[in-house]
Amino acid sequence: MFRIPLFLGLITLLHAAPPNVVVFLADDSGWGDYSIHGNTNLQTPNLDKLVKSGASFDRFFVCPVCAPTRAEFLTGRYHSRGGVISVSEGLERLNTDEKTIADSFKAAGYKTGAFGKWHNGSQWPYHPNARGFEEYVGYTSGHWGEYFDPPLEENGKMFRAKGFIVDVLVGRAVEFIEKNRENPFFCYIPLTTPHSPFSVPDKHWDKFKDSPVTMRGVDGEKEDIHVTRTVLAMMDNIDENVGHVLTKLDELQLTEKTIVVYFSDNGPNTTRWNGGMKGKKGSTDEGGVRSVCWLRWPGKIKAGLNIPYIAGAIDLMPTLTALAGVEPVGTKPLDGKSFDALLLGREWKSGQREIMNFFNGRLSVRSQQYRLDAAGGLFDMVADPNQTTNIAAEKPEVAARLSAAGSKWHEEIFGRPYVVASADGKKKQLKGKVGGVKPADNRPYPVGYIEFPITMLPARDGLPHGGVKRSSNAPNCSYFVNWTSKNDAMTWDVDVHTAGDYEVVIDYACPQADAGSTIELSFRDSKTSGKVTPGWYPRLLDDQDRVPRAGESYMREFKTLSLGSMKLPAGRGLLTLKALDIPGQTVAEVRRVTLTLKH
Repeated sequence: MFRIPLFLGLITLLHAAPPNVVVFLADDSGWGDYSIHGNTNLQTPNLDKLVKSGASFDRFFVCPVCAPTRAEFLTGRYHSRGGVISVSEGLERLNTDEKTIADSFKAAGYKTGAFGKWHNGSQWPYHPNARGFEEYVGYTSGHWGEYFDPPLEENGKMFRAKGFIVDVLVGRAVEFIEKNRENPFFCYIPLTTPHSPFSVPDKHWDKFKDSPVTMRGVDGEKEDIHVTRTVLAMMDNIDENVGHVLTKLDELQLTEKTIVVYFSDNGPNTTRWNGGMKGKKGSTDEGGVRSVCWLRWPGKIKAGLNIPYIAGAIDLMPTLTALAGVEPVGTKPLDGKSFDALLLGREWKSGQREIMNFFNGRLSVRSQQYRLDAAGGLFDMVADPNQTTNIAAEKPEVAARLSAAGSKWHEEIFGRPYVVASADGKKKQLKGKVGGVKPADNRPYPVGYIEFPITMLPARDGLPHGGVKRSSNAPNCSYFVNWTSKNDAMTWDVDVHTAGDYEVVIDYACPQADAGSTIELSFRDSKTSGKVTPGWYPRLLDDQDRVPRAGESYMREFKTLSLGSMKLPAGRGLLTLKALDIPGQTVAEVRRVTLTLKH
């Protein structure tokens, strides 16, 4: 029998029952990817219904790329404060001293689950199970190379699912909702589409494969119609899956007891219709950071409510905890503000604020009326929503005020003001830099926690040496290839938390003719070795996509190879994988190393 804690008893007096919370986060979907915003290339009826039955944030801002937005949603703080600088190679990890929205809901007695793309750290204590989520199914990487019958993780263990990845993950979320129907629950569904690879089931593709694309992006000549059609089909799949969740809430009579939120993590990932806004994913201009944000709570939030004030991902944590009556457990100051009073029809004062959009050394400052772009240009976003006319010369006082606010924010986080002016007085962006310093991450990858004994170390988190290369330039879903010499190696900078015996498993692929190499994994003075056998080299899964990949790996099925056990001392060092004997042309392709602490 579920026992309601004291604080939930207080909430019961206010709301009749503590509300459930379901949060959808689309991946790479732009503001213009929805029929509710006038895109006639598709219909999104379930999402349109969600919008009309609740509140819509008209000017809602996220980050230019995936991991930072997730960090801001989870903490209510700007991503740079929590160590999330970029999207891979360790730069996507949320500092372990940050508390998440799930930590707060879990502490309040809620059942918590996340189902989808995490992208804020893979190993414990960065793992979602360590960040307040009791249940986790999905992938912790930034993107995934298999959308059909994908290998996924469930609470630290890999399994191969059946079906399309979004259908699978939403299905598991629905199971979580059903299982916890009698408890208050917090269900986070970070969807994996329309992020590439551009794969989608036939039932959705068939609707769009021959359809005209009549609404085009502002750079129409750069638009790949085949990609756009695939994105439309992926959005159709998202709409269907959101509908499944909303229907399940209806069936379980939980609709009026559940807050539902839907937003996206950045602007569109390709050139396509986005309301004429400037910029797409990766840009700090309006089109790169403006997102939908819809919030429904029947009977509490007025249907059709429009929120005209600027808001952002940083505001969701304080807003949702306030609506649910949950006390945030973090002690760090928040950057976000709660919109609960406005949403519930109470008196609310907006006040003056600016929202910072920062990535890769580019800082843009958004006020209610203006945007100061990363190069110092000023735009009136009410009169000129597509950022076509720089009015910095006409409004120097506004430009100066926003520039000062941005520089103060940048100095607070990075220890130096944001500088865009060159010696000749022209504005110049700091490209490829963060706070004037090339992005780097000196944090090791943690290994060996008793409460979470399995540590997966994917190729994404390692470094190739000698002739070894990544299978693609995009690290997140890559594997190591071109391992041909005893001088080659792969290393992982790790910090062993618990000394002890560890089972060692390698996920590999190797042509039959090359099987038999002897490989060794070492850490300080500890070593273990084994032979790469049997040969195992399934075909590349290059027939899943509607559009050929560019810069991303085609995947294959990898086989597990046990290297026995090794004793690891506590402390930091390099975990090194190399070959001792190579009878064939190559050693193996390596997807990941998994270390399991033996009790």
